[in-house]
Amino acid sequence: MEDTNSLIEQRKAKLAALRARGIDPFQNKFTPTESCQPARDHYVEGREVALAGRITAHRDMGKSMFIDLRDQSGRLQVYAQKNVLGDEAFQIFQHLDLGDFIGVNGTLFTTKTGEISVKLTRFVILAKALRPPPAKYYGLEDTEIRYRQRYLDLIANPDVKDVMLKRSAILHEIRSFFHERQYVEVETPAMQAIPGGAAAQPFKTFHNALGCEFYLRIALELYHKRLLVGGIDKLFEIGKNFRNEGLSRRHNPEFTMLEAYCAFGDYATMMETVESLIKHVAQKVLGTLIIEFKDAEGKVTKTIDLTTWRRAKYNDLVREKGGADWFTVSAAERRQRAHDLGAEIGKEFEDFEVTNAVFSKLIEPTLIHPTFVTHLPKELVPLAKLSPEDPSTVEVFECCINGQEISPGYTEQNDPIAQRATLEHQAGGEQQKLDEDFLVALEHGMPPAGGIGIGIDRLCMLLLGQDSIRDVILFPQLKPK
Repeated sequence: MEDTNSLIEQRKAKLAALRARGIDPFQNKFTPTESCQPARDHYVEGREVALAGRITAHRDMGKSMFIDLRDQSGRLQVYAQKNVLGDEAFQIFQHLDLGDFIGVNGTLFTTKTGEISVKLTRFVILAKALRPPPAKYYGLEDTEIRYRQRYLDLIANPDVKDVMLKRSAILHEIRSFFHERQYVEVETPAMQAIPGGAAAQPFKTFHNALGCEFYLRIALELYHKRLLVGGIDKLFEIGKNFRNEGLSRRHNPEFTMLEAYCAFGDYATMMETVESLIKHVAQKVLGTLIIEFKDAEGKVTKTIDLTTWRRAKYNDLVREKGGADWFTVSAAERRQRAHDLGAEIGKEFEDFEVTNAVFSKLIEPTLIHPTFVTHLPKELVPLAKLSPEDPSTVEVFECCINGQEISPGYTEQNDPIAQRATLEHQAGGEQQKLDEDFLVALEHGMPPAGGIGIGIDRLCMLLLGQDSIRDVILFPQLKPK
C-alpha cells in the first residue's frame, strides 16, 4: 500500500498538470440548479440538471466511467463517456481523485441495473483534494480520528452527518415551538463577574481592559430572572454553558442549554411545556414518538415510548428503593442502608446528600421511559419555592428519560428575602460569591414564574438514539495532541 506522503505527491503532480493545461482547479464559476437527492426525487427521463459535490467513488470502464457524486443531501451516480466529452476532457476526468469537488451538467437517465444517474455532458473541477480520504472511506471507525478530524468522519460516515443534520433540525423545531407560544428569544452574557444559577466549577478568564477576572457562565438562569423583573414575561435562550469538570459519555465541559421562563406559571406549567416540546420535536424531526436505540449491526436494543409520561414524587421513589421507613430512621441508619444498597457515600456527605446518592445512582438510571420526578429536597434547589404541603421539599421536577435527567423545572423563588437566605447558605458565608445585582433586581419585584432547563446535547442523544455525548457534538472537547 502506498504511504500517504506518496499519494499527496501524486495529487500535487496532478494539480501541476492541470495548471499547465490552463485549468484552475479551485474555481467557483459554477452554480448547481439543485442537490443530488432532490434530483433523484424529481426524476424525469432526459431532464437537464447541474449538480456539484465530492467524488466518493469511481469505476473506470475504459471508454466510459462511473463516479459517485455526493453533497449534503445524498449521492447520485454520474456516467461519463469519451465520445461525448471528447478525448482531452475525458482524459482529465479519468485522472480526477476521490475527494475532488466537481460541478457536472447532464441529463437524468436510468441505467440497465435500474439506478438513477446523470449522463454527463460537461464538468468543471471546483476543488482538488491534495490528501486522500481515510483508508476506510466508508465506515471510518477510529474514534480518535473521528472526533479530532470530524470532517473526515462526516465524509466517511453518512450516518454521522445525518445525526448532525437532525440536531440542527431539532434546534429549529425547538425555536419554532417557543415562537408559536409567543416566547421571546434572548441572549445573555457568556462572561460573568459572578458565576451563578448552579453549583459547578467555572472556567476563569481575565479582562485586560477592565483589569478584573471574569468567568464563563455555568448557567443562564440569573440573567433570565432579571428579564422577568424587566417585564419580558415569556422568554427562552439556547446558549453555551461551560463547567470546568470531568468528561464522560454524558458530560462535555462546553455544552448547549435551553432555558425558558414563563411569568405567572409554575412547575406544573413547565411540566406541560417540557412534555409538549419533546413530543413536538420528535414528531417533526423523526416522524414518531417511539425512539429506538440500535447496536453496531443495526439491531434494536432499546425502545423508549414518548407517548406516556409518568409522575412520581422523589420521596416515594426513595422509599421504594430504600424502605418504607427511610425518612423515619436515623441519619446513621440511612447512611448504612445506602452503603448496603451500593450507593457511593462520601464521608463528608450531609444527610440529604446520602438520600440523593441513592436516587441519582440507583433510581434515576432505571427511569427509562419519561418520568417527572417531583418535590425534591429543598437543599438541592436553592432557587425554587418551597412546597406548601411539605416545606422540606420544593416545587421542582426532574424529567428523567433513558436513565438520565433531561430537564429540571421549578416554581421559581421570587421572594427576595427568602432567596437571599438560601443563597447565603449556599455560599457558606463567602459574601463575594453572592450576586448582589441579581438580589437587588429581585427586590424590585419579580412575577411568579415557572422555569425549565433542557440539556440540548442530552436531548439529541435521546432523540437520535446515541449513547455518547460526543456523537451529537460536532467538535467534542479533547486533550490537545
